[in-house]
Amino acid sequence: MVEIFQSAISAEDIKAKTRALGLDLTGIADASVMNENPSDPDDPRRPADISDHDADRVIVIAKRLNMGATRLTRWDERHKYYNDELTLTMLEEAALELVLWLEDQGYPALMIPPTHTDPWAYQGDPKAHLHTILSLPHAAVEAGLGTLGLNQQLLTPEFGPRVMLGAVLTSAPVEPDLREETGLCHGPACGRCLSSCPGDVIKHWDRDWAACDRYKSPHGFAALTEHVENIIDEPDNQKKKAMLRSEDQFYIWQSILRGSGVVTGCRRCQDVCPVGADYESLSDALEEIAEASDEKTARLQEYVKAETSGEIPPAYKDASRWIGTISGTQK
Repeated sequence: MVEIFQSAISAEDIKAKTRALGLDLTGIADASVMNENPSDPDDPRRPADISDHDADRVIVIAKRLNMGATRLTRWDERHKYYNDELTLTMLEEAALELVLWLEDQGYPALMIPPTHTDPWAYQGDPKAHLHTILSLPHAAVEAGLGTLGLNQQLLTPEFGPRVMLGAVLTSAPVEPDLREETGLCHGPACGRCLSSCPGDVIKHWDRDWAACDRYKSPHGFAALTEHVENIIDEPDNQKKKAMLRSEDQFYIWQSILRGSGVVTGCRRCQDVCPVGADYESLSDALEEIAEASDEKTARLQEYVKAETSGEIPPAYKDASRWIGTISGTQK
């Protein structure tokens, strides 16, 4: 862009604008650093892969998840899905307003929504996990908003993992924030995320993402294709008709209308995490974990024992830049 059309702008100007838009957290990452340190070297998904022109900075924005929904303890609570879907709508609208404001200042910008996946990556398997076009939790760490936890979700000092993320790429030459190098997560000695997971998908500083998808998107594309295939394969016409009128069909129809249960779903691991200044107001409803089991507890104890003896899992080593240094854990 020609400089004569550009207004002077600072990082604080951007953060003041996001506050005015109702966003709770904002950080700015240097895209060149993200390009050099992709979250997955085998599948880089870098800012440079999105735009050749307007990806010098990654503005990561966050909206907190409302406490009332968080205090609903069933993982498959549809009212929670709906509340979270409205949070996502607000976040995306704020991101668009930020893009238009930046362009009014003379700096072209692009929205990066949290649910955007690359359709070219789809290989015909509805159950296969598809990564988002840019890993927003990793971008948030680079933007100084927090660090990753045992299950590789973002943790923030203010709200723990109870935030929804979005991002904006821009050419605005503003000062980036610094990455936090001390981890916020309490590790397997806490392990509340693993204990609460209804699908038991959380590993040692890692997660089974494909298995998690069936919980965090319970009425998504995989559920839709499976339901349609079951209807097609059912030989009995009366049973077929009943399946078309079933509760499963109703949930899928309702989810297609609003995205509730598709772009939103289970977040038990976010709910019960004790990290975050907000947790004190939540703990009375969330302290007890119904999904905990002796088997999960034993596994966490094995993780603690391994770390104490210096046996650090490869998943931690691969993600240590974003997890940070954890007490008792050496890189």
